[in-house]
Amino acid sequence: MNISISSDPQTIAVNCADVIWAEDKTSRMLGITRDSVGPGTAAVSMIVGDEMVNGLDMAHGGLMFTLADVAFALACNTRNSIAVGNFCSVQFLRPASRGDRLTATAKESLLDGRNGIYDVTITDQSGRRIVEFRGHSKIVPGTHLAAASGDPAAAEV
Repeated sequence: MNISISSDPQTIAVNCADVIWAEDKTSRMLGITRDSVGPGTAAVSMIVGDEMVNGLDMAHGGLMFTLADVAFALACNTRNSIAVGNFCSVQFLRPASRGDRLTATAKESLLDGRNGIYDVTITDQSGRRIVEFRGHSKIVPGTHLAAASGDPAAAEV
């Protein structure tokens, strides 16, 4: 995908998310939807289906982790730098149930050089906090978008 870069931070964030989202087969398989994206932020959601519960009839922790990770990935890749996860922690606060609509909202806490920290909260349809996730990102070489000016430093996707 070849998208030229804009100078508007919101447009850059959306275009970068479009590039990532186009190839995210896991999110599509799980029915995850992209709700919003902005500079250093993202929100995604999914409905806990019958195939997403564990042996205790609760939402599988690994799938809630995946939802948080998707929001984290989108949020840390909103500035046309390729960022990857470096470390994360997750705290499961309460169970989610079959049929719950879970929303993961990621917000940038820190961006310092190549390092970023992002806090992700998963809530259910009632606004109850279900999961707290903290992800650390590392910026690696490359970009998502080609520069409009033909800047050779910007990689073509």
